Amino acid sequence: MRMLVTGGAGFVGSNLAIEFAKSGKYEIVVLDNLRRRGSELNISRLKENGIEFIHGDIRNKEDFNDVGKADIIIECSAEPSILAGFNSSPEYLLNTNLLGTINCLEYARKHKTDIIFLSTSRVYPVKTINSLNFVEMQTRFELSNRQSIHGTSFRGYTEDLPLNGIRTLYGTTKLASELIIQEYIDMYKIRGVVNRCGVLTGSWQMGKVDQGFVVLWMARHYYQKPLSYIGFGGKGKQVRDILHVKDLYNLLEVEIDNMDTHNGEVYNVGGGPERSVSLLELTKLCQKYTGNSIPIESIFEDRPGDIRVYITDNSKVTGRTGWRPEITVDQTMEEIYNWIKNNSELLRPILS
Repeated sequence: MRMLVTGGAGFVGSNLAIEFAKSGKYEIVVLDNLRRRGSELNISRLKENGIEFIHGDIRNKEDFNDVGKADIIIECSAEPSILAGFNSSPEYLLNTNLLGTINCLEYARKHKTDIIFLSTSRVYPVKTINSLNFVEMQTRFELSNRQSIHGTSFRGYTEDLPLNGIRTLYGTTKLASELIIQEYIDMYKIRGVVNRCGVLTGSWQMGKVDQGFVVLWMARHYYQKPLSYIGFGGKGKQVRDILHVKDLYNLLEVEIDNMDTHNGEVYNVGGGPERSVSLLELTKLCQKYTGNSIPIESIFEDRPGDIRVYITDNSKVTGRTGWRPEITVDQTMEEIYNWIKNNSELLRPILS
């Protein structure tokens, strides 16, 4: 099979492309505009694994002409910042996340190409999530057993969580893309799957304040730079579940091998409650591996679009595929620490 990975020099795209290349089942080409700082470091990794790199942009439909025909697209390209558009123009966000998806779908329509779309948990409305019942524990917020909103429980959020409400422009572009994909699947008889991913992380993620916070947290501890607990009381008790990118790869293999079974499906995909962690708990793990304690400021004011707790309920995808994440939070943090340590000077200008 010939595979196209869009955003293929980014963190998720490059790691998935390399894992697929290692399987020996695919001829892989990646397309990326190299806009995100640090993505250029992945080009050599891709080439070492026999992957063709094309410098192109999904906003430009003409750039797809250099790709040729592929059997499947893994659509990883995105402007991933939750804060995109709040204090600046939303044009790049809209053109990349919405127009870019349309260009990918047009390519898929012309070539009858399967598509796996990496969406986001941020399609769910902010106010709905922040209105859920929670309990404040010593190191984290936890979801209460008693919830009145459909699709929610102490185990996290299912695909039935209502979509009505405001969710940030980032989340809206991804939800709009999901809807368009479903129309293309029905109208043009292409095959596709939507995975609403939680927090993805692992080596070679160039973490920033607004995206990639897991790596950012470890990097700031390693290079001994300050951090902040922002919002929700400034205590660092907000919680996310995290998913190692290799666990995501294992799911995509199942979906590709059984595309007829999963065609048209939308899945919540994340680490689940077993792989959830608060910022305060993340700090302890970073201190454990780096041996460093750094100043962390408390900022009480909430950031726009931020949420107190997000935990993925993987019940649907696990029930349909048998897939479960395997890599623990501790294993993920150890890997990230060793990656930064072994590439300290290369990564310093980007991560410090």
